[in-house]
Amino acid sequence: MNEFTTMFLIIALGYLLGSIKIKGLSLGSSGVLIVALVFGHFGFTVPGTLRNLGLITFVTAVGFIAGPVFFRNFKSKATAYIALGVLVIALGIVTTIGALKLLGIPTPLAIGMFAGALTSTPGLAAAIEATGSDLASVGYGIAYPFGVLGVVLFVQLMPKFVHANMEEEVAKISLPPQPELTAADGKPLKVLERSGFLPFSLAIVLGMVVAGITIPLPGGASFSLGTSGGPLLTGLLFGHFGKIGRISLKVPNGLLETMREFGLVTFLMGAGIGAGAGFVEVLKEHGVGLFIAGALITLVPMIVCYVIAKKVFHLELLNTLGAICGGMTSTPALGSLITVSGTDNVAASYAATYPVALIFVVLGAQFMALLF
Repeated sequence: MNEFTTMFLIIALGYLLGSIKIKGLSLGSSGVLIVALVFGHFGFTVPGTLRNLGLITFVTAVGFIAGPVFFRNFKSKATAYIALGVLVIALGIVTTIGALKLLGIPTPLAIGMFAGALTSTPGLAAAIEATGSDLASVGYGIAYPFGVLGVVLFVQLMPKFVHANMEEEVAKISLPPQPELTAADGKPLKVLERSGFLPFSLAIVLGMVVAGITIPLPGGASFSLGTSGGPLLTGLLFGHFGKIGRISLKVPNGLLETMREFGLVTFLMGAGIGAGAGFVEVLKEHGVGLFIAGALITLVPMIVCYVIAKKVFHLELLNTLGAICGGMTSTPALGSLITVSGTDNVAASYAATYPVALIFVVLGAQFMALLF
């Protein structure tokens, strides 16, 4: 079957699966991941660049959407978001070490599971570099599927569990709309291109430049924002400022919503078909206990941080769930949360915790490799 035929067949079947509701719950876009895992298991392939293309377009669109409210939101809740970003990773490390000790899991395998449970590709890269073992990739493949689906289901279940009134919750995180942007002299901004692809593409180009900047870390490691963090940052800045001098950087909402959804399902399709290639064989070889351990590495940080966000920091429900998605570095869960809540404003808290978590998941992988 032609690779592009495979791609769109996976997406179509994934949407059909995701539309099935059981007691009000559905997989939504994450149904694409499940179908892709099955296709990957049976040997189907798609171009490897599609996963990165999807990720880049998704996070850039999220940046543009969140930009107008991100800095206002972050300024008032910076301490909470930074603390949650660090805490999610710290709890993931503690749970991973516990699994490593109790189950006698080899260290490279455990660190790979840590990266997979937090769906962090930079974490996997750090795990492979720190351990020098292919077992890190095996661990990632075991924990990754539940790492995606666990967070997706969590953000759908929690509002139902606490009997949240979604309209009231959305109202709590809504900010007054910004006035129409004008040039310094009050005149309308010049729009170079009506569709919005010009500023959107420019944000991606600059984001990829930022993605390539490497910062040295202790112990010989290094950190970069990568293909997920770089475009997210430039998208936030473009969305926040909205102009350069007299030139408009505004992208129409219709394009942003389309690119966000296209990017999300393309990323899920690429990630799923790659992870599915050896998923069943890995489970047969290493046992279902490892899958359960990976699930715990996903669940424990989310549950504990939810309680702390509500009881200690008194965050609103949707800001709490958005921050958890960012702390878990979960792109698919953010897509699900936007669908469940009906507002893009949840992307602001995701964008606030995501960079913090990204840094500490890399440091966490290095830390465990050095000590265990």
